[in-house]
Amino acid sequence: MPGSVPFPLEPSPIHVPEEALEDLRTRLRLTRWPDDTGNGDWSYGVGRAFLQELAEYWRDEYDWRKAEAGLNAYEHYRTEVDGVPVHFMRKPGVGPDPVPLILSHGWPWTFWHWSKVIGPLADPAAYGGDPADAFDVIVPSLPGFGFSTPLPDHPDMNFWKAADLWHTLMTRTLGYGKYAAAGCDIGGLITSQLGHKYPGELYAIHIGSGLNLDFFTGDRAWDLSRGKPLPEGLPEDLHRQFVAMERRNAVHLCAHTLDPSTLAYGLTDSPVGMLAWLLERWWSWSDCGGDVETVFTKDDLLTHAMIYWVNNAIGTSVRYYANANRYPWTPVHDRRPVVEAPVGITFVGYENPPGVTTGQRAGFWSRMREGWFDPVNLTAHDEGGHFIPWEVPDAWVGDLRRTFRGRR
Repeated sequence: MPGSVPFPLEPSPIHVPEEALEDLRTRLRLTRWPDDTGNGDWSYGVGRAFLQELAEYWRDEYDWRKAEAGLNAYEHYRTEVDGVPVHFMRKPGVGPDPVPLILSHGWPWTFWHWSKVIGPLADPAAYGGDPADAFDVIVPSLPGFGFSTPLPDHPDMNFWKAADLWHTLMTRTLGYGKYAAAGCDIGGLITSQLGHKYPGELYAIHIGSGLNLDFFTGDRAWDLSRGKPLPEGLPEDLHRQFVAMERRNAVHLCAHTLDPSTLAYGLTDSPVGMLAWLLERWWSWSDCGGDVETVFTKDDLLTHAMIYWVNNAIGTSVRYYANANRYPWTPVHDRRPVVEAPVGITFVGYENPPGVTTGQRAGFWSRMREGWFDPVNLTAHDEGGHFIPWEVPDAWVGDLRRTFRGRR
């Protein structure tokens, strides 16, 4: 039983030096603000009024030490895996036979986006669940994100290289013979790669959305349409949905894939610049109805931002997109399905493709991804946006548990 043996690493609680916090306050105090006239509706990007309010709260009221104590309510560890610094958070499983589970986040996520589901996954009985569903939960920061920094010797890090590190972490460093994996966004690609390359050592995987592993390959990987114009004659509402989907993603994909280093200079030097870039995605990708504070409180937003800022992680995190394209994924076998580990997927309504209802989502995905996956549990929910375990944690926990029942 994984939870019955001594854990092989010593905890390393998070502590940010006071000088780093003082430097942040100084930079916030010296912010030079642009003229943002005519942008009250955020149609030009993040509006100054809310961003300035949030920045002033960050400078004058936000309490990192309180947030740090919340993070440290869990066990934290730091190690090196094949020369790469890896931080992870852990909550030991409470049940008759907890299964080790590694949760992989995406961008602009942090490991803390998993915080709402860790307790129920590790200790189901404490949340009204069945202790037989318990997991020993491992939540790393992706290499180059958060506290898995710095990354000077690995400028080529991407999702499929991270998958190899995760497999080594789970099997060699932590000594698990077999494990479970789950993830969303980039973390979903990492998890799918684990299911492709190491299916014999996985019970199953559970992901959000379910992208093909070759999503970032090709000359126009930064363009969701791959250079194709919108079809003529679309109904007005469908045309509007396509335009809105591309608007939510175009700048993000282009900048991160084509120009990540240029972007990183400004975001690394200015905490407000970094916050604006992150905030736009937290606002436009979450199912917040235009009010980001219905999903993230100010403290939530700033805690996630701090995990990027205090680790100087924004530059290495945005490079994942370019590196997925520059060092493209290639299969390690030609069998079908490509991802042989059984897969469960959680779909959410805010990310429904144009013209596809929640009720149609699983069938639409199955047609689009034929030959790629072995689906055993596909569930679509009307609520929820891109940050699934943060926005609809109960749905995510329930879906994941169903994926692994009978496969432990």
